[in-house]
Amino acid sequence: MHANSDNTPSATASGMEIKHWKEQVVDLLYWRDLQRTGVVFGASLFLLLSLSVCSIISVISYVGLALLSVTISFRMYKGILQAVQKSENGHPFKMYLDKDVGISSELVHKYGDTALAHFNSLIKELRRLFLVEDLVDSLKVCSGLHFHLPTCLIGAFSWPVIYEKHQAQIDHYYGLVNKQIKDVLGKKTE
Repeated sequence: MHANSDNTPSATASGMEIKHWKEQVVDLLYWRDLQRTGVVFGASLFLLLSLSVCSIISVISYVGLALLSVTISFRMYKGILQAVQKSENGHPFKMYLDKDVGISSELVHKYGDTALAHFNSLIKELRRLFLVEDLVDSLKVCSGLHFHLPTCLIGAFSWPVIYEKHQAQIDHYYGLVNKQIKDVLGKKTE
C-alpha cells in the first residue's frame, strides 16, 4: 500500500497545493494581479530575448551578477542606515538566512518519480515525431518550430485576456468557421 493514499492528509494537502498552483497560473495569464503578471511576463520575455542573444551560461552569470549587486548594495545601505541611526536592526536578510532550504528525500522521490514518468513520455513522443512515425504530425512540429518562443509567450499572456473580453464575438465567428469546415467536409464525403 502506498504511503499517500487518497484519504491521507499529505495526499489531500498535495491536491490542494496543485489546485492553488493552477489558480495562480490562471490569475497570471488573465492579468488579475497586474503587478505580479507584469513582473513575470517581463522577466520571462527578458530571459528569452537574452537567451536568443547570449549563451545560457552568460545569461546565468549576468543574472547572478545583477542579483549580487542588488543584495550587496541593499546590505551596505542598511548597514550605513543602522550606523547613522545607531540602531540594532541586524542583518536585513536574517529571516531568509534562517530559513531551511533543504529538500527532503521524500519530496525528491515524490516529484522525481512523476518527473521520470513525464520525461519517459516526452522521449517516446519526440522519438515518434523526429523519426517520422506519422508524417502529418512531424510536419506540424516542423512548422511549429518556426514559431519564435517570445511570440508564443506573448500569445500565452494575451489570448486569455482577449478571449475573456470578446468571448461572444470569438465564439460566434468560431461557430461560423466550424460550420463552414463541417459543410466542406460533408460535401467531400458525399
